[in-house]
Amino acid sequence: MMMSDIAKDRMTHSVRKRGSVSSLSGREFRQKELHGYTKNSRSTVCYTDEPSQGDEASRLTVQMENTYQLGPTQHFPVVIVNQILKDVLTNYLQEEQYEPELCRQMAKTISEVIKTQVKDLMIPRYKLIVIVHIGQRKSESILIGSRCLWDPKSDTFSSSVFRNSSLFALASVYAVYFE
Repeated sequence: MMMSDIAKDRMTHSVRKRGSVSSLSGREFRQKELHGYTKNSRSTVCYTDEPSQGDEASRLTVQMENTYQLGPTQHFPVVIVNQILKDVLTNYLQEEQYEPELCRQMAKTISEVIKTQVKDLMIPRYKLIVIVHIGQRKSESILIGSRCLWDPKSDTFSSSVFRNSSLFALASVYAVYFE
């Protein structure tokens, strides 16, 4: 059996296994294989389910080479990210009043917006964690703490606080270098 025959058999087996539905009859399909075309060619629709364990062996694995890069080539721009945090918090919360359900959703939305804008800076090899806290402003106090295991030479954070008459917000971005 030649190599192309083996490849055809594997492809045919894979197509049958996945539940491919062809609009060509068997004779038309063979005619297309022999001549490369058919007079009345039709499309083929393939339905793929989750791969089975047998399909995992046929997948190619991509191996990444080591870069041997121990530190960042470009450091995280804390000043620019601080400005992004301040602008987003001000734009979203300037006229808002504290309502628990609204603020819960706003915290999610604001964190996604901040993450998108920081990712647009395209800082290579940094993992980003964005956390936004929104609370009601009364005559109470709050302490928010966070801990992380990191390298102080390459990892950093940025945070900003916003206050209006009825609420406060704290947005933090943690940038952890990924070796």
